[in-house]
Amino acid sequence: MPDIQHFQLNNDFITESGKRITKPELVYQTWGELNATRNNVILVCHALTGNSDATDWFHGLFDERGIIDLKQHFVICINHPGSCYGSVGPTSVNPETGNAYQADFPGLTIRDIVRMEQILLDELDIKGIEVIIGGSMGGMIALEFCVMDSRIKSACLIAMGKAHSAWAIGISQAQRIAIKADKNWNNGFYSEDEPPSEGLAAARAMAMLTYRSPQNYEQRFERKWNVQKEVFEVESYLNYQGEKLTKRFDANSYLTLTYAMDSHDIARGRGTAKSVLGRLEVPVLIIGIDSDLLYPIHEQIELAELIPNSTFREIKSKYGHDGFLIEFEQMNRALVSFVNQSRSKLNF
Repeated sequence: MPDIQHFQLNNDFITESGKRITKPELVYQTWGELNATRNNVILVCHALTGNSDATDWFHGLFDERGIIDLKQHFVICINHPGSCYGSVGPTSVNPETGNAYQADFPGLTIRDIVRMEQILLDELDIKGIEVIIGGSMGGMIALEFCVMDSRIKSACLIAMGKAHSAWAIGISQAQRIAIKADKNWNNGFYSEDEPPSEGLAAARAMAMLTYRSPQNYEQRFERKWNVQKEVFEVESYLNYQGEKLTKRFDANSYLTLTYAMDSHDIARGRGTAKSVLGRLEVPVLIIGIDSDLLYPIHEQIELAELIPNSTFREIKSKYGHDGFLIEFEQMNRALVSFVNQSRSKLNF
C-alpha cells in the first residue's frame, strides 16, 4: 500500500478491560488537503479484513460521480488497531518480550478502537469531520464516533445495526472455532512458517457465504462441475477465497477484530439504545441492502427509527452484504444527495 503514514502514541493505551498497550502505533492514509479551518474532513472506516487504502476497496466513492472530491475534501482512512496491516495488533512486537504479541494481544472493543483513533485525529489537529462513512465493522466504528466525538458533523452508516446480534455473534464464533481447530493453532502462539491456514481458510469460506446471497450463488455457480479440480464450482470458489485470505491476513487479528465486533452495543453502559441514539443531533444517512443475510435490513430500519435526524436508503442488490462494496452507482446517488444537503445546512 503506497503512501502509508505512521503515528505512535506518546503514552500507553489502556483498554476498556484495563489492559495496557505500550505506546501503540497506527498507520493511516490521506488524500487531498486540509482547509484553513481543518474541517473539510471525510473519515472512512474500513471493514473486518480491510485496510487503510480506501481508494482500493471503496474506489467507487472516489470517481467523478462519487461523493469524494479531492479538490474540496481531505480524506483519512486509518487501519484499525487489532488488524495486521501496520497498526498495532497481534502481529506487532510486544516491547516487553521482543516477540510478536500473538494471542497475548489485549482484547479490544469498538470503543477502544475509536478512542485510539481519536488520539491520532487530535495529533493531526482535526477540528471537524464533515462526514464519517463506514460499512459493516466500519459502520459500527462510525456510529460510536457519532456518540463519542463532537467533531462529527454528519455520518453514513452502512449494513450494520445498533448492536451485534446473536445471529452475527454466532457466525463469528463458528469461524473462530474453525480457526482454533487447526492443527497449527497452538493456543494462538503459532509459527510464522506454519500458521493455522486451514482454519483461517475455513473461517473465510463461512464468511463468504454470509457476505453474498443465495440468489448470487445460484446465478453464478448453479450446480456446475469443475472437471479439472473434481469439485463443484462453488466449492472451488470458496477454496480460492479461503486460500487468498490466508496469504494476506493473520488468524489472531481475525479473532481480535471479530471479538471487537461482538462488543458492539451502542447502549452498553449508557442506558437504552433509544435514549443514546435519540440524543444524536447530527444528520445520519443509513443504508441497508435488501439481500443482506449477515446484517438484515430490519437492523438499518431500526437504526433510522431510533436516530432523530436520519435518512434511510435501501440498496437493491443480488450481492448481499457485499453490496456496499459493489453497488457504487446506487451508493453514490444516496450519498451525494445526503452530503449536499448536509453541506448546505452546515454552511460548508
